[in-house]
Amino acid sequence: MTIDEAPRDVLRGGPRELLRWVATGAAVSRADLSRLSGLSPSTVSQRVEALISQGLLEETGAGRSRGGRRPRQLAVPTGGAVVGAIDLGAHHARVGTLDLSGRVVQARTLPVRIEDGPEAVLGALLAEVTMLVGGDPAASADGSAADALRGIGIGIPGPVQHATGRIVSPSRMPGWNGFDVAAFCAGRVDVPVIVDNDANLMALGAHRTAHSELDHAVYIKAGTGIGSGVISSGRLHRGAQGSAGDISHCRVVADPAPPCTCGNAGCLEAVASGAALVTALRGQGVPVSDLTGVIRLIDDGDRQATALARQAGRAVGEILAVVVNFFNPQVVAIGGRLADCEPLLASMRATLYERCLPLATQTLLIERVAAGQDVGITGAAHLVIDHVVAAA
Repeated sequence: MTIDEAPRDVLRGGPRELLRWVATGAAVSRADLSRLSGLSPSTVSQRVEALISQGLLEETGAGRSRGGRRPRQLAVPTGGAVVGAIDLGAHHARVGTLDLSGRVVQARTLPVRIEDGPEAVLGALLAEVTMLVGGDPAASADGSAADALRGIGIGIPGPVQHATGRIVSPSRMPGWNGFDVAAFCAGRVDVPVIVDNDANLMALGAHRTAHSELDHAVYIKAGTGIGSGVISSGRLHRGAQGSAGDISHCRVVADPAPPCTCGNAGCLEAVASGAALVTALRGQGVPVSDLTGVIRLIDDGDRQATALARQAGRAVGEILAVVVNFFNPQVVAIGGRLADCEPLLASMRATLYERCLPLATQTLLIERVAAGQDVGITGAAHLVIDHVVAAA
């Protein structure tokens, strides 16, 4: 059983959790790690030495004595190794470097044209990550910026077969179907590249940032498209082929049912996504060009835009009610550009309480994702960090 496959209780005190405790300041010594994990000092010491040998932890000096020898303090290195992260959207990409604790070192947002195709888009974004690493004085302190980069995580706004890094039938990415992202990147960088769906990476980033103590959660990404990521037993749950959490093509009863990009009619994405709101407003004669214009109308109290946002919230709530009743998560959080749309959020919340069993919502948290614009690259970085720790 690998680290990625093991259930959460088996992993208590595993390398990943030891690293997280040090990164968050919960532990500063081997003794602290032994106390938190319940493992013997010798076992903790063995795992810590493995992490140190991989450059994931370092000893920073002697701590305060509690009656015996002063313990050696532990820390996550901040002056060397970094991971690269790319959160790709239809029109923009967030690119950054993060240290091994998951803290952002550098980040920037770049315009992209997804229709330019995978080679052009990914080639430019990989070059941007390389430039960020080379331009970071901390990462280049030893004179070798290339050695500082430990891996790159990439979020794709479409279905991804995680095990292979291949994109499968994306609805809004012409020219990307079947493209092997991992193989393309392997020919251009000499570090591991891990690819996943953008909603999964948002879920991982939001969970590690705000709710790492919870075992079960659902995170919705609502922007131009709509999707979700699922956390089960503290781990990102992808399902058999990587499509777990893809709520975008669940059917919502609608009359008339609008056509969806997948070829069916009445899908959640065709009813409640940002692109759907733009299409619906144009159909009502409202001259709106993109999701930014829709949000501006809603903020200004436009009657038509607000009504459509409420309808979208009800549609999202209907699908999530099935998810909540079936999965029984501890938190449902919505992120993406539509997360700040109060009419949508209020309607979603009301529908969840109406359609779910009382036991399922008794302690359920329903909230916005609070991690900001870096939540996607944070998730991408943690994906790489977990891979590096597993190798250790």
